[in-house]
Amino acid sequence: MFRKILIANRGEIAIRVIRACRLMGIPNVAVYSDADRAALHVRMADQAYNIGPAAPTQSYLVMDKIIEVAHKAGADAIHPGYGFLAENWQFARKVEQAGLTFIGPPSESIRVLGDKLEARKLAVAARVPVVPGGPVNASELKKAEVLAEECGYPVLVKAVAGGGGKGMRVVESAAGLEKAVASSGNEARSAFGDDRVFIEKCIVRPRHIEIQVACDNFGNAVYLGERECSIQRRHQKLVEEAPSVFVDQDLRARMGKVAVEAVKAAGYVNVGTVEFLVDANKDFYFLEVNTRLQVEHPVTELVTGIDLVHEQIAIAAGERLSFTQDDIKIQGHAIECRICAEDASNNFIPSAGTVLSYAEPSGPGVRVDSGIKEGSEVPPYYDSLVAKLITYGADRGSAIKRMKQALAEYRVAGFVTNLPFHNLVMDTDAFVKGDLSTSFIQDNYPDGVIHPEPTQDMLEAAAIAAALAVYRESKRMRQVGKCDNKSTGRWKQQGLLAGVEKLQGGSW
Repeated sequence: MFRKILIANRGEIAIRVIRACRLMGIPNVAVYSDADRAALHVRMADQAYNIGPAAPTQSYLVMDKIIEVAHKAGADAIHPGYGFLAENWQFARKVEQAGLTFIGPPSESIRVLGDKLEARKLAVAARVPVVPGGPVNASELKKAEVLAEECGYPVLVKAVAGGGGKGMRVVESAAGLEKAVASSGNEARSAFGDDRVFIEKCIVRPRHIEIQVACDNFGNAVYLGERECSIQRRHQKLVEEAPSVFVDQDLRARMGKVAVEAVKAAGYVNVGTVEFLVDANKDFYFLEVNTRLQVEHPVTELVTGIDLVHEQIAIAAGERLSFTQDDIKIQGHAIECRICAEDASNNFIPSAGTVLSYAEPSGPGVRVDSGIKEGSEVPPYYDSLVAKLITYGADRGSAIKRMKQALAEYRVAGFVTNLPFHNLVMDTDAFVKGDLSTSFIQDNYPDGVIHPEPTQDMLEAAAIAAALAVYRESKRMRQVGKCDNKSTGRWKQQGLLAGVEKLQGGSW
């Protein structure tokens, strides 16, 4: 097993890996930017090293700096988490060349599967169903027009490289194709340095279903059921659950078999996810392979009883899978809500600030993976995800009931969160019935997401939280001789008003 693991990430996923390391008795090392100097993952780690300014391009994305810290700290393995460098094959190769272990698939597998064209070729060779379509350069308008006509409108234009919804456009007719191809190519070039785009048939109201896979170095490969990830904004997931109410045993087995064949064809090792679009007739189409741990991995952990981060580390250390396909049993139901610093009522615009007050829900079947606590700073430089709330029940109905209660107990003050949005989803008839698709938000909230007015109790709680935060700050300032009682009184009054205003903006 490893001597020490460096975690090349931040926030809740860094903390998740730290906890797995501790359970396995492996010392861990955190890295942090200037903006994350006092972050929770830094405080929890056995060791922590500063790697530069707040901007990711000067800290979390600087490959050589992270590898240098790993050597300095005496780490012999690097866990990338998700996001940042997790799916960067060049980083994985640099880690390998530096004599360290990359806790993830081989760099060549990441390279092949990270390129949508290469991944599609592999899928076709492995007889995995794919959506009709093909690649074009952003300047090849005539070729794009022919390809779109062959696919039939509506079509989806997306970047060949990268993911996360970057460069993705839905085109309803030929009139909008030229603009979509140009803008998609420009965005792809800016985000990934590659302006190639892919045009494919747009499946109307599909479900986004993904299959969790795990492969070791001894040729063993299994699938661990599916996750429903159809509730999304800007092609990024917000609510996930396992299993899917739409997937029966036959469809699960067929998708699982295809997923395993796809990753084995790429020489894949470690855990990963094969994503599919599934139409109303239960025909499924290969979308992509995520060559990393997924944000939504906790729902799979809860319904299978398998610690996926433990498996990642064990596989990377050269161990065999600790289970076989026959060992995988799906029991109960789990739902995850991504708690993000963003305002759902204002087109999910990101938010930032200081956590004035923080209280997590608890109780049977409730899990919180969080990267913040009271006093934490939520900087504007990174992804808006700050925590994940997961509930588990014997069936979907009980998991929803626990989620509603947990959401009601969750308290975050100091910046705007999407907690009100999740409350709204849990009470939406379509969600309760399992009538889901990737257009769920547009279909169910055509006038936008409108939050209910906060209750008087909530307003009073926000005011108290703000007053306490201002009191603590004013006390600290008095200790260093930088304020007087008169100015403290003004701060308290302003703090109370600020707390109420932030709550009315949707902070709870």
